[in-house]
Amino acid sequence: MCGIAGILQLNKSPMDLKLLEGMTRSLAHRGPDGEGYVLLACAGAGAPIVAANSLLDSVRQTLREYSIGFGHRRLAILDRSALGKQPMASEDERVWITYNGEVYNYLEIQGELMALGRHFRSATDTEVVLQAYLEWGTACVEHLNGMFAFAIWDGHRNRLFCARDPLGMKPFYYRLSGERLIFASEIKALLQDASCSRSPNNPIIYDFLVLSLQDHTGETFFENIKQLRPGHILLVEDGHVQIHEWWDIRRPPSGGNMKECASTAEFGKLFRDAVRIHLRSDVPVGSCLSGGLDSSSIVCTMRQFLPASPLQTFSSYFDDPACDERAYIRAVATEAHTESVEIMPDGRRLFEEMPTVLWFQEEPFAGTSYLVQWELMRVASDHGVKVLLDGQGGDELLCGYPGYWGSYWGDLIFSGGWGKACREATAYGRQQARIHPTVYSNLARAVLPAQLVSNARFSLKRHALWLDSDFADAHRSRDQAGLSYGEKFPTALGNHTASYLQTHSLPALLHHEDRSSMAFSIEARLPFLDSRLVEYLLGAPPELKLNRGRSKAILRDALAGVLPQAVSARTDKMGFATPQDRWLRETLRPDLDRLFGSREFQQRGYWDPRQLRKAYDQYCRGEVAIGSSVWRWVSLEMWHQRFFS
Repeated sequence: MCGIAGILQLNKSPMDLKLLEGMTRSLAHRGPDGEGYVLLACAGAGAPIVAANSLLDSVRQTLREYSIGFGHRRLAILDRSALGKQPMASEDERVWITYNGEVYNYLEIQGELMALGRHFRSATDTEVVLQAYLEWGTACVEHLNGMFAFAIWDGHRNRLFCARDPLGMKPFYYRLSGERLIFASEIKALLQDASCSRSPNNPIIYDFLVLSLQDHTGETFFENIKQLRPGHILLVEDGHVQIHEWWDIRRPPSGGNMKECASTAEFGKLFRDAVRIHLRSDVPVGSCLSGGLDSSSIVCTMRQFLPASPLQTFSSYFDDPACDERAYIRAVATEAHTESVEIMPDGRRLFEEMPTVLWFQEEPFAGTSYLVQWELMRVASDHGVKVLLDGQGGDELLCGYPGYWGSYWGDLIFSGGWGKACREATAYGRQQARIHPTVYSNLARAVLPAQLVSNARFSLKRHALWLDSDFADAHRSRDQAGLSYGEKFPTALGNHTASYLQTHSLPALLHHEDRSSMAFSIEARLPFLDSRLVEYLLGAPPELKLNRGRSKAILRDALAGVLPQAVSARTDKMGFATPQDRWLRETLRPDLDRLFGSREFQQRGYWDPRQLRKAYDQYCRGEVAIGSSVWRWVSLEMWHQRFFS
């Protein structure tokens, strides 16, 4: 896991060495184990210039022919020797890579490439990616099972080739001007460019405030700074920039008709192997543990592959029963014989750290659960853990969120399966103390016109209580498209799953997972997003996921006898929940009163400050349930203060 940065002068003008070094050093937290640079000339006009530690100390003059520069910060996980230094070159030094990520099937690819006559100098996955490119060209990405964002300069073709993994586990940001393309692992690196003006991106801010969306497009909260979308490639040849998709969620599953061949046993085999290859590491590996099905499944499976090794898990709890999962956490810790580290995050302390958190997150975030994740990463770092497995992606792929039931029932109704819809709804209702509102909203999405659903949501979310009317009028046209799950599949559940993987849920989760872990130089790994599992579950019939009122049915069945019964039988869902309402209504109220009363806040133009204060007072009295909106106000305002003051 690392930080990458690069500059390509499209007009062949000299490289800005100070900018390249500044960009790279702003990513030091992503790679504390090494720093490296390479300067390259088009058409072989000069030999590569390699520098370690300080580029400016190594190269003291402007070099006109060198118009390409790569920077790299290294977090050494595999082959920690000097052979793993980056940027890394091919044997003839005509092809160079700066790479961030982990390709878990690197040993298998290495064996395949060696059989084709390729030779390796290191035991790194970086060299595997480089050699894969030399063998297969841009199609190399189709062989990679892992998380990655990288840039390759091909001196034979004078081509820059950049790629991002299918679901966007690793970030890639860029800014394109008439003169140059700059790219990096984080936005803050691009902000080192003095010519990059800092301006908030109002349409994206509207999507965040009103639709609860972020990382759902190629736009960011900063105007003129883009992100390469997951599963996309960026190519620059002859001064022309092309961006296209290389991975499509609609690709048909391999192995024939999934409805006939899908099985619990096959899923269990794939899941166990996903965990196995995610354990490949030359540094200590631990896991986050919320007590839910996903993280518990990972931890219990890790123990099967590490029967005699120490295994540390990191969990949070609160004294509020609605947020306390200690009973499940301890059941898993006992079953898997882990060294369990439990923390109770302090809301006030975390709020005081918000400027620091936002500096690393770089964009506002939609809930206080991300602060808990931040605290867990800090504690894991204090315990010397460099790699953490986590359960992100399980809810999206296995239909773990309550709202999936509404989409499923809608599909059954439309297909004439009224009886099955009634049976499943009855079974689900028996297991729940209350039906989650998202069940109804997603049932409405499945059976009602989109515009009607959009209008109803705007009203129910009470945005009119506080939203500035001019700001709303300017962007209200975004509502229907932002709320739509699209039509990539013939079923509501299929489109719901696709949207949660690509726009409405997982992208933001992966953003914050990456930033929180890398802030403490930790590599977070996500076995549920193993490419084989993703492909398998996208093709699996819904009844393997939602069955007899049980969500994630196939996971529960596959891990029967491995998970503690108390966890396997859980019907509720928390997942690093926090007492957010109590924090916002009580713990932090004096701070929020001051924040909402500040001149800067009142002049933002996103909200009507008088109506917002009224809505906040109603919320504090328990008259309206708008806690998620309140936190977004707070996060957005503090982001403004951090990056624009």
